[in-house]
Amino acid sequence: MSNWTLKESAQVLAVKGVLNYLDKDPDQNIPRILDWIDRFDSKDQWLPQRTMARKYLTDPQSNWYRLVKSLWTDIDDGVRRKLFENFIINTALLGFPREEELSKKYNCNIPWAILMDPTSACNLHCTGCWAAEYGNKLNLTYEEMDDIINQANDLGCYMFLFTGGEPLVRKKDILRLCEAHNDCVFLSFTNATLIDEEFADEMLRVKNFVPAISVEGFEQATDDRRGHGTYQAVVKAMEILRRKKLPFGISCCYTSANTEVIGSEEYFDDMIAKGAKFAWFFTYMPCGQAAVPELMATAEQREFMYRQIRKFRQTKPIFTLDFWNDGEYVQGCIAGGRRYFHINANGDMEACAFVHYSDSNIRQHTLLEALRRPFFQAYHDNQPWNGNHLRPCPVLDNPGKLTAVVEATGAHSTDLEHPDDVREFSDRCVERAEAWAVTADRLWAESGHDCARCAGCAAAKAEEV
Repeated sequence: MSNWTLKESAQVLAVKGVLNYLDKDPDQNIPRILDWIDRFDSKDQWLPQRTMARKYLTDPQSNWYRLVKSLWTDIDDGVRRKLFENFIINTALLGFPREEELSKKYNCNIPWAILMDPTSACNLHCTGCWAAEYGNKLNLTYEEMDDIINQANDLGCYMFLFTGGEPLVRKKDILRLCEAHNDCVFLSFTNATLIDEEFADEMLRVKNFVPAISVEGFEQATDDRRGHGTYQAVVKAMEILRRKKLPFGISCCYTSANTEVIGSEEYFDDMIAKGAKFAWFFTYMPCGQAAVPELMATAEQREFMYRQIRKFRQTKPIFTLDFWNDGEYVQGCIAGGRRYFHINANGDMEACAFVHYSDSNIRQHTLLEALRRPFFQAYHDNQPWNGNHLRPCPVLDNPGKLTAVVEATGAHSTDLEHPDDVREFSDRCVERAEAWAVTADRLWAESGHDCARCAGCAAAKAEEV
């Protein structure tokens, strides 16, 4: 950001000073930084988070202290510094207030992060994945991705995630984007089979790219869904990244076939030992004509993940995010631009990576125009979709909600091979949604919420009746 105010400039200098201070002696200075954060947050906007941070970061034996400390022992100094500066200064300190300001000004969602597919191409053919249907047919040009990033920066967004297809099929263009936009943070969901020594060296050079490696469990589970030899390729990529002191995490899709492995202590410990610093968890969504509804996790399996991830957050030195079961921490669904949205390889702007419907394309509309058009505006006006934030999704957890939005706004299926009727998509989720509703309401009550008295829950139940 070149047009900083005097206040913003002072904040930037303060953050850089804090990072310098940390680098000198992390063991001694991590706890002291908490005092600085207390003074910085004079209005107590982040009081719960600060309280939690103080609890764990003043105890050298806690898993959170060990995780933070490992960022100094395990990660290249230049990479850590670049990522910290870009994330703390641009995405949080300067970007987030800008997003909030524009959201109020235009009465629409403004995203904190944007997902985009450089290509529909993938070198694997995973069971139940829609990407295998498309092949190497759809691609965003470098110029289009560059323009998306520039537009997003104007909105205050400096966080970008590449999906696909397999994003690293376009590794040269991705590295070029990282270099051209060195004030941004780039993360890629990747099967890791294209990560080699040369690419890792390029990551060290640009310093602002982090892979989230897709892995389905141990060798048998991963190879059963992704193909023979995939797991060993993943292990090799992790070894390269760890040896070169590059940060990476894992992306895990839990299904009816692998939930018990994905949520096991043995699996968590193994991924941590291999060097993973974070883990994103998703549950299987039956998208597209190639969907395998039988792979959808059961209510019992979803509760298992809910409890396991929360338990391990108290003991394991790894940052975890459960895309569905963490809805209570972000007040429900974050799609539709509320915190993120998705641009597919055809340029269609979709509310979510798992919701393949759109009424806007980057080749005809700007990002801001799309966010103010009917489809995204319907997300803005209807979120949360349920007063029980453990039921955040408008299709997996609340079948019919997405159907109503698509039909009311005239959004179309973005699946160019086999357009997916939204009613059929919704119908695939009904059985699992009904079972999860019972479990989710019980868990919501256990966590201190009374669904009988919750206005949001009562309204949702009235609509269902």
